[in-house]
Amino acid sequence: MKVLITGKNGQLGYELSRTVPASIELFTFDSATLDITQLEHVIETINQIQPDIIINAAAYTAVDKAEEDREAAFRVNRDGIKHLSDAAKQVGAKVVHVSTDFVFNGEKNTPYSIEDECFPLGVYGESKRAGELALIESLPESSYIIRTAWVYSSHGNNFVKTMLRLMAQLDKLDVVYDQIGTPTWAKGLALAIWRLIERKDTVPSGIYHWTDAGVTSWYDFAVNIQSLALEKGLLQKAIPISAIPASAYPTSAKRPSFSVLEKTALEQALDIQTTHWQTQLSDMLDELN
Repeated sequence: MKVLITGKNGQLGYELSRTVPASIELFTFDSATLDITQLEHVIETINQIQPDIIINAAAYTAVDKAEEDREAAFRVNRDGIKHLSDAAKQVGAKVVHVSTDFVFNGEKNTPYSIEDECFPLGVYGESKRAGELALIESLPESSYIIRTAWVYSSHGNNFVKTMLRLMAQLDKLDVVYDQIGTPTWAKGLALAIWRLIERKDTVPSGIYHWTDAGVTSWYDFAVNIQSLALEKGLLQKAIPISAIPASAYPTSAKRPSFSVLEKTALEQALDIQTTHWQTQLSDMLDELN
């Protein structure tokens, strides 16, 4: 089976490449080798490779910058997936597209289901929702949308690695306590995607949710990062971590205050259970070690 991956240098693209099953013939691209905003380039590449599956792990993810750069965010997050889906249709390929918890406004206090209405708070979320709709319109019977959240990996830039760097440099740290969600190790997400591809003939097209199990705040996430990093020798000293409200850390884009995702549908479809985020964090830190 031929699988084409966009966004190979991102956290998910990296984990997909290193966990690829032996039966897969893999073709990976970054934005320099496949610019998904250029329709002709996309069509030419996909016609040449003739993939069975396209995994779109490419995205404009600069949440705050998107507020001033709306056009660029939509060009990648909406137009890019539209181009991929149109090209996929020509060669009969299925598309797996990764989306985000930012399509929700965070006003619920129970996990968001795949049936819940989307109300993005900012440009990033709007552009990702527009991409979902473009894919559904183009390939309603041959596409999977997987929404995820709070992604981190041993590769690339992310909250976990930023916290480790700051904890090593600073004498104290302030972290937001009133934004609630679930961290996701990109490796676990990659393994779920490969499982989905393995079962593609029995899993219906549509929208699904996938994160690790459990619920936490950014503050509690940071506290756990420090505790585990000290235990594993990744940090040499503990520093005080203070819990602050999001209002004390203003950003250009508003974040959902609650974005826990309901994952039952995909767990059942894949016959696997999500692993608790604390276990996944510990395993990822072992990798960094």
